[in-house]
Amino acid sequence: MKTPGFRPTHVVPPHGLPAWEAPDPARPTVPLDPLLPVQLVERSGDWGYIRCANGWAAWVDGRLLVAVPDDPPAAGEPEATTDPRPLLARVEQTLADYRAAVEDLAAGRLDGEAFDVRTEGRRIGLVVDGASMWLYDAQEERWVYGDGRRLSTYATDAPVADASATGAPATGEDDTDRGSARLFTPEGER
Repeated sequence: MKTPGFRPTHVVPPHGLPAWEAPDPARPTVPLDPLLPVQLVERSGDWGYIRCANGWAAWVDGRLLVAVPDDPPAAGEPEATTDPRPLLARVEQTLADYRAAVEDLAAGRLDGEAFDVRTEGRRIGLVVDGASMWLYDAQEERWVYGDGRRLSTYATDAPVADASATGAPATGEDDTDRGSARLFTPEGER
């Protein structure tokens, strides 16, 4: 199930995030997975009410969410040159490796400790909403947006070069409230 109009505004921090049914610490619910794209719908003090792509919603500590700096590229903007197929292939392989480990665990060929060792460091993230796709690139530690033809960096935790050094226009905005995510200007747009 997809939520019409879902546009992630944040991602969950790399270590996941506890969640609550209401802005009340006595009502915990299922924690959120690391790097999950979410849409911040409402704020109440330090609490943030978020919605996931599948429509599930919860309250979280809104201070810990990692802001996504900009909307995905709109139609008519310069084409990014990144082909989505290699990254999709890496995601498919990671998912296949994880599934094989789950099968081995279920069949008794692995114990819990061996499963943990075999799956350690595996990380994928994917949200598909019609032609739009948000994909976590674990090698580059970034989220990318794709429309089937191209990928553009959407958010990254990696340091970004100074705008004056790259020739990219300065945003003129204060980045202090953006968490650790930073805007990245794709190659062809500098």
